[in-house]
Amino acid sequence: SGLLTRLQTSAPTIRTLSSSSNSSSQNIPSCLWKLGRLNHVAIAVPDLEKAQSLYKDVLGAQVSKTVALPEHGVYTVFVELGNTKLELLHPLGEKSPIASFLQKNKTGGMHHICIEVDDIKVAMTELKKKKIRILSEEPKIGAHGKPVIFLHPKDCHGVLVELEQA
Repeated sequence: SGLLTRLQTSAPTIRTLSSSSNSSSQNIPSCLWKLGRLNHVAIAVPDLEKAQSLYKDVLGAQVSKTVALPEHGVYTVFVELGNTKLELLHPLGEKSPIASFLQKNKTGGMHHICIEVDDIKVAMTELKKKKIRILSEEPKIGAHGKPVIFLHPKDCHGVLVELEQA
C-alpha cells in the first residue's frame, strides 16, 4: 500500500485557464475575411529560358509555358512544387516593374509572395482602415485569371505581398 499511496499523492495537478485569462488568441482582432494558403513565391529572373531550364531540366519540376501578361508588364512561368508554386517573372516592355527590379538586382531574386484570401474586396476595405497601402484602386486580373492586389512593401515589413481571390 506504500507504493499506491505515493502514486496517488504524486499525481499531477491539472489546472484549467478561466475564460477571463488573457490568452494570445484573444488579442487577435477578428476579420471579415480570411487568409488562405500560400499560392506562390515570385522570383524575378534576368534570363527566363535559363531559369526554366534550371527548374525543369536540373531539378525535374513541372514547368508551365511562358505567358505574357501585358497589364502587369511581365512574362510569367509557373513551377509546380506540389504544395505551392514558384512564379518566374521576366520583364515585358520597358515600363515593367520587373525591369526596374532587375536594374537594382542584376541576378534576380525574390520579388513577392502571393497569399489567397476568401474575399478580396472586404480585405481591401479592412486593410485600408488599418492604414495598409494597396498599390491599385481596384483588383486586377492576375496570372491565374483571378482578382489580385498588391500591398505596399513598406507596410508589410519589406515584403511585397500579393493577395489573390481564392
